[in-house]
Amino acid sequence: MNRSDPSDGRSGLLRRLVALSVPLALVGYTVLVDAWIVPTAINGGWFDAGRPDFFLLADAFLHGHLWLDVPWRPPINDIVVLDGRVYVPFAPFPAILFIPLVALLGVGQAIAIEPLVNAFLAGVDVALAWVVLGAFGVRRADHRLWLTVLFGFGTVLWNVTVRGGVWHTAEIVGMGCTLWALVETRRKRPRAWLLGLLGGAGFLTRSTLLFALPYYAWVVAGRPTDLSGLRRAVRDGLGPALQVALVALPFGLVFLWYNWARFGSPLETGYELASLPPFLEALRAQGLFSIVHVPMNLDYLFLKGPDELIATPPFFVPSRLGMSVLLTSPALLVGLRSLRGSSEARVLALTGLLVLLPTLLYYGGGWVQFGYRYLLDSVPFWLALCAIWGARRGMGWLWQLGIVWSVAVNLGLVYWAFNM
Repeated sequence: MNRSDPSDGRSGLLRRLVALSVPLALVGYTVLVDAWIVPTAINGGWFDAGRPDFFLLADAFLHGHLWLDVPWRPPINDIVVLDGRVYVPFAPFPAILFIPLVALLGVGQAIAIEPLVNAFLAGVDVALAWVVLGAFGVRRADHRLWLTVLFGFGTVLWNVTVRGGVWHTAEIVGMGCTLWALVETRRKRPRAWLLGLLGGAGFLTRSTLLFALPYYAWVVAGRPTDLSGLRRAVRDGLGPALQVALVALPFGLVFLWYNWARFGSPLETGYELASLPPFLEALRAQGLFSIVHVPMNLDYLFLKGPDELIATPPFFVPSRLGMSVLLTSPALLVGLRSLRGSSEARVLALTGLLVLLPTLLYYGGGWVQFGYRYLLDSVPFWLALCAIWGARRGMGWLWQLGIVWSVAVNLGLVYWAFNM
C-alpha cells in the first residue's frame, strides 16, 4: 500500500506560504509608500481631497436613503442638488464595499483614514498585478518585480492614490475588479459566475468596464479565433458565456434602479445634472459623449507635454489637465509588441481599446489630473500584454530603463499632486 510522504504536504504548504508572502509584502510596501513615506516627505502628511463621497454614501445606505447628509451646495462640483438633497453621480459599488467599514468605525472615523484605505486598495491592486503577471506566464521573479513596479509606481495609479478623493477611489476599486478577473481568465477552467460577478462589480464602479464583459465571455466560450472555433463556442461555450452575462445582469439592474430612484430616469446617472465650473459646462453642452471631444482627449492622452521645464527637481511642471502616456508610462506600451503572433493579445488590446473609447468621447477629459487618469481603466489589459511579451522575450535593459523613466516621471507627478 502506498503511503503519502508527510514531507510532501509540508513542502506544498511551504510553497503556498512563499507564494502568498510576496503579494502580502507588496500590499504592505505600497501602503507604507503611499500612506506614509511619500506623503510625509513631500507634504508633511496625507493629502485631504475633501471629497469622501463614497464613505458618506455608504453611511446614507446604512440609514436607508440615497442622498448625502451634507450641507454642500454649488459651486462645489460634481454634485446634484434636488429638493434640497445632495446626490452624487458616481456609480455606487465602492460605497457598497465600504458599508462594513463605515458600520464598524462610524462615518467620521472612516473619512479620517480615507488616505490609508486608498493606499490599502492600491496595495491590493499591486499584489493582484504580481499574480496577473505570473498567470500570464512571467516566471522569472525579477521580471515580475520589474513589471509590478511599473504598474504600481510607473503609472498614474501612484498619484491618484496619494491624491485621493471620490474620483480616484473609483479608479482604484475598478482596477482591482479587472485584475482579479484577469487572474480568473487564466485558470484551466475559468468560473463564469465569478467573471460575471467581477465584471458586474467593475461596471458598477466604472461604467466603462462594461466593455470588458465580452472578453470574459470570450474566455469562458473557449477563446474562439476562427470559424471552427466559433462553431465549437456556439455548441459548447454559449452556456458559460451567457452565464457571465446573467451573473452581471443584476448589477446592470441595480444601476438602472439607482438612477431612476434618484433622478426619475433609469438612464440619468446625474452627470448631465451635476454642477460644474463654466468651462466644463460649455464642453458638456456640446454633448456628454461626443466625437467633438475626441481631439481634446487624444491630446491629453498622447500629445500633452509639461507646462514648463525647471532647473530643480522634479525638473518639470506638468499640465493640470493631463500629460501624455508617452511621457508618463512609455514602458507600458512595450506590451503592444505582443500583438504579433498572439490572438489572446489582440483580443486583450481590443478590450483595452473598447474600455478606453467612452472616455475619449467624454466631455470632461479627466479635469484636474496628473497624467491621463482615465487610462487606468484599461491599464490591467496593457499589463497583461506586457506579461505576454515578457514571458515570450524576457526583459532587456531598454525596457528596464523605460520602467525607471516611468517611475521617475510619476514620482514627479506625485510631487505636483501635493504642490499644485
